Amino acid sequence: MPISLHSSNEAVFTQGRAEFKRRDLSLDTHTEIVVSPEDDIELRRMHITNRSRKRRIIELTSYAEVVMTSPIADELHPAFSNLFVQTEINQQRHAILCTRRPRSQDERNPWMFHLMKVHDAVITQISYETSRATFIGRGNSIHQPAAMIQPEPLSNTAGSVLDPVVAIQYRIIIEAGETATVDMIIGMADTKEICYSLVEKYQDRQLTKRVMELAWTHSQVVLRQLNASEGDAQIYGRLASSVLFANPSFRADASVLINNHRQQSGLWSYSISGDLPIVLLKIENQDNMQLIKQMIQAHAYWRIKGISVDLVIWNEDRGGYRQDLHNQILGLITPFTLNDVKDQPGGIFIRTADQISYEDRILFQSVAHIVLSDQLGTLDEQINRRTKIKSTIPYFNPTKFHSSVFTQVSMPTGLIFNNGLGGFSPDGKEYVIMTAPGISTPAPWINVIANPYFGAIVSECGQSYTWTENAHEFRLTPWNNDPINDLKGEAFYLRDEESGRFWSPAPLPCKGKSPYITRHGFGYSIFEHSEDGIESTMTMFIDVAASVKFIVLKLRNNSGRMRRVSATGYVEWVLGDLRSKTQMHITTELETRTGAILATNAYNTEFGERVAFFDVDDTNKSFTTDRSEFIGRNGTLGNPEAMKKAKLSGRQGASLDPCAALQVVFDMGEEEEKEIVFRLGAGKNLSDANALIQQFAGGLAARNALKAVNHFWEDTLGKVQIETPDPAVNI
Repeated sequence: MPISLHSSNEAVFTQGRAEFKRRDLSLDTHTEIVVSPEDDIELRRMHITNRSRKRRIIELTSYAEVVMTSPIADELHPAFSNLFVQTEINQQRHAILCTRRPRSQDERNPWMFHLMKVHDAVITQISYETSRATFIGRGNSIHQPAAMIQPEPLSNTAGSVLDPVVAIQYRIIIEAGETATVDMIIGMADTKEICYSLVEKYQDRQLTKRVMELAWTHSQVVLRQLNASEGDAQIYGRLASSVLFANPSFRADASVLINNHRQQSGLWSYSISGDLPIVLLKIENQDNMQLIKQMIQAHAYWRIKGISVDLVIWNEDRGGYRQDLHNQILGLITPFTLNDVKDQPGGIFIRTADQISYEDRILFQSVAHIVLSDQLGTLDEQINRRTKIKSTIPYFNPTKFHSSVFTQVSMPTGLIFNNGLGGFSPDGKEYVIMTAPGISTPAPWINVIANPYFGAIVSECGQSYTWTENAHEFRLTPWNNDPINDLKGEAFYLRDEESGRFWSPAPLPCKGKSPYITRHGFGYSIFEHSEDGIESTMTMFIDVAASVKFIVLKLRNNSGRMRRVSATGYVEWVLGDLRSKTQMHITTELETRTGAILATNAYNTEFGERVAFFDVDDTNKSFTTDRSEFIGRNGTLGNPEAMKKAKLSGRQGASLDPCAALQVVFDMGEEEEKEIVFRLGAGKNLSDANALIQQFAGGLAARNALKAVNHFWEDTLGKVQIETPDPAVNI
C-alpha cells in the first residue's frame, strides 16, 4: 500500500494484543494481532476504512518467509535448510500449506498453513506465491519487491521451491465510507489432517472473532495467576525487548565491559551454561524485597510467554543476615512457579557475591543482557532513567544544486562468449559484467580472493564478506547465504558534499543512475562507474601473505567544475561465527597514533586475542563504531541515516551495536584525480595488528601489494598454456 507524506501512525500494546493504526491516502487501517490460547495460530485482523468520497481499488499482499526449523539451523545454513520445505496451495480455502520433507524414514515433521480471508468488500482477484525469488526478484529487496512493482497477479508457484515463502494477494473494491475486514492467519499442526481442519475451522468469521475474545480472557487469567497488574505486565514486556535484543541502556557500564577477559566457560562452575540470555539482579538490603519479587514475577511471566531467561540474583548483603535474605528469596520463588526452577536452565540462580571472584563478577556483568541493582532505585525508576544517548550530529545541509552531468562507462568490446550480461576479456584473464538499474545477474556472481591465512568473497554487486584463518569460525564481517539480496555487512559510498546526493561505487548497496562494469580477475575485483561527473574505479584485493584486504578508490572529476566529495567505508563486525552470538561482546576503539578503528572479542574462546582493524589513508576523517547510529532505526544500507548527517559522530567503546565506519572529505579540481585506500584486516594480537596497519599504510604500499598479487597469479597460472580447436576449452 502506498504511503502518504501526511500519514499518521499509532501502536498500542496491551495484554494478549498488539494494535497498529495508520492513515494513508484517506485510508484508515487498524490491525490487531493476537495468538490463540486454544490453537497454535496467530491471527492478524485488519480493518480498512475508505475515508474518501470515491470507491477505491485496493491490493492487499501478505508475506512471510518459511523456516520450520531451529533458529540456529536456519542461521547457519539457510539455503540448505530451505531445500527441504515443500508448499501447496488450496485455492478453494484461500490457504497455503507447508511442510518439511523428511530426511529419514522415522522423521515426522509438522505442517504450517497461511490463510487469508476478506469480508465486506468486493473481491476481484486472488493469487498466491511460495517462491521468494519470484516474489522479491534478484536485485530487489523486501522494501521494494518485484511483486509490488509488476501489475500482474502473483504467479501461483508451489511445490519444492528453493526459497519458500507464503504470500497471498487480494485485489478488492471498497466503496466510499465503507470498511473491509481482512483476517490473516498463520498456524502450525502436528499432521496434515489437523492442519486441514484448522484451515477449515477458520473459514468461519465468528470463530476468528472468538480468538480475539479468548486471547483477552486468557491474558487476564495469566495476570491473575501471577497476581500481577496490567502495569506490571507492561514493565515486564519492556524489559523483555532488552532480553531478546541487547540494549546498551540496560547493560553494564562500558568501563566494566572492556575489562572482561573471560569466556563462556567461566560461567559453568556456577551451574550456568551461558546459552540463554542472563538477567542479573544485585541485592544488598533486605528492605528492597519488592524489587526481588518483581523480577521473580517477571521471570515467571517470561516463562509463560515462551521466553527462556536465566535470572541470576546476587546476594550482596554485607551484614550478618545474608542467610536470612537467601531464605526470603527462596520463599518468593515458590508462589510463582509450578515446577522447581532453581538452578535449572531457564531458571533462577541465587549466588552469594563474596563467593564470586573479581574476574567472574566482571564476566557476569559483561554477559548479562540486563543489569539491575537495588542501590539504583525501584524497577520503574531504573527503567525510566535508562535512556539511550541521542546523537548530536546535525543533519546535512545542502549548499548548492547543479544540473546533473550524465556520463557513463561503456561495455568493453571484443568480449569472448558474451551472453548479454558479460563475457571473458580478450586475454581470458578477467570476466567482465555489466549491470544497470533494472539489469542484474540471475544470481550473485562471486570472486573468491584469499591467501593461506585470510580471505574474502565479493559479488558482482560489490558486496563482500571477509574472514581470517577459518571462514566459519572467525568471520570479520557477516556471511549470509542469500541469492536474492546478495551479501550484507560491507559497504562504500560517495557523496556530493554540496548537494548531499550519494551513491555507491559498486552496484550495491546504493545503486546510481548509470551502469556499472565489474571485472573479476585472478586475486582482485574491479568496479567501474561514472555518476554525475565523478568517475570511480574501486579495486578489491588481498595481500599475497598478510591478513589485509585493500579497497582502493580512484576518483576523477569529469564534471567541468570544482567538486567537494566524501568517501565512506562501512563494515559490520562479527569476530566469530554468528553475529547474533558475538555482537554484545565486541569492543571497539580508535587507535590514536594511526587513526585506525580496532575491534576485539575477548569472549571468543579460540580467537579472544585477535584484533581486527579498519583504516583509511586520510587525516580529514570522521568515524563511528555504532551500527544503530550509522544505519538508523528501521534503516537500510541502501539509505543509511549517516549519509544524511554532516559527519560521523566519533562514538566508540563497548556496549554498542558494533561496526566500523570511516568518512573522508576532500576537494577535487577539474580533471583532478584522487586515490583513497581503505584497509580491512586482523592481527594475532594488538601489536601484530598495529604492525600491519603501519606496514601497509599509504597508496604506495597498496600499489606494491597489487603488483605482488598480479605477479603471483601470472607465475602460478602462466606456466602452462592450452591451445585446442575449441576456444571454450582454452578459456
